[in-house]
Amino acid sequence: MSTTGCDPVLSEVLVMGAAGKTGRAVTRALVARGVRVRAAVRAGSRGVPDAGPSVRVVTLDLTTGDGLAEAMAGVDGVYHLAPNVHPDEVAMARRVAHSAAAQGVSRFVFHSVLHPDDASMPHHRRKAEAERAIRARLDSVTVLRPAAYAQNLVPAARAGLIEVPHSVDAPFTNVDLDDVAEVAAMVLTEEGHGGETYELAGPERLSVREMAETAASVLGHPVEAVAIPVQEWVTGPGATLPEQARDDLVAMFESYDRQGLVGDPSSLRRLLGREPRSWRDVLA
Repeated sequence: MSTTGCDPVLSEVLVMGAAGKTGRAVTRALVARGVRVRAAVRAGSRGVPDAGPSVRVVTLDLTTGDGLAEAMAGVDGVYHLAPNVHPDEVAMARRVAHSAAAQGVSRFVFHSVLHPDDASMPHHRRKAEAERAIRARLDSVTVLRPAAYAQNLVPAARAGLIEVPHSVDAPFTNVDLDDVAEVAAMVLTEEGHGGETYELAGPERLSVREMAETAASVLGHPVEAVAIPVQEWVTGPGATLPEQARDDLVAMFESYDRQGLVGDPSSLRRLLGREPRSWRDVLA
């Protein structure tokens, strides 16, 4: 990744959720731009980023705020994303924004979601409330609103069966995770993004059925798309989740049945200065 346009004053960024797939991708993208990363994880987390010379792992608890001030002390920027479908997301956002304001952090990026004001999905609404809570505390925040990641379906496609608890004909504009990470690093290290909100949608409008067909072509073996009943998901993969998280995801699947999840790729295309990666690109 090019370092052209990188602000030399910004030298260290605190990345929340650095043990997750998004946090790891953002960490890689920042390091590629010559930025040191303070990788924040929960105590005992697996998948902690390699603690090379540019990455320092710190532990904190976003639900209580324990370790937050220490983790944020002296950083130039913060990339904040909360655990998926967490019920305390808005309070987490307030804690992180309050600490960033107290520390005088110069750049703050919040990882939101595509269509956060969609009232049919409770966890999307919490993202919208978190956006407002952060903006109420900090003057210049950049908000990223990514679509679902294309990478979420890659393992199933490689296995030859994509099973989803919603219609396989609903449309999606899934986005490449690495494209999202590239934009995250860009808005943290370049001028002109404070106060902006960017929708990050992929370049194609595809159903799961169409994604399976493309995957079969790219991977060279049959790939089937199957819609399973929501109740089968509830008693299967969803059975291990807390009730609130399970209910949130069921509401999301029902929304997907009605309208899929579609966004506008123009912001992503403009920010990258190239065509965003397609589903075929991600598979390849």
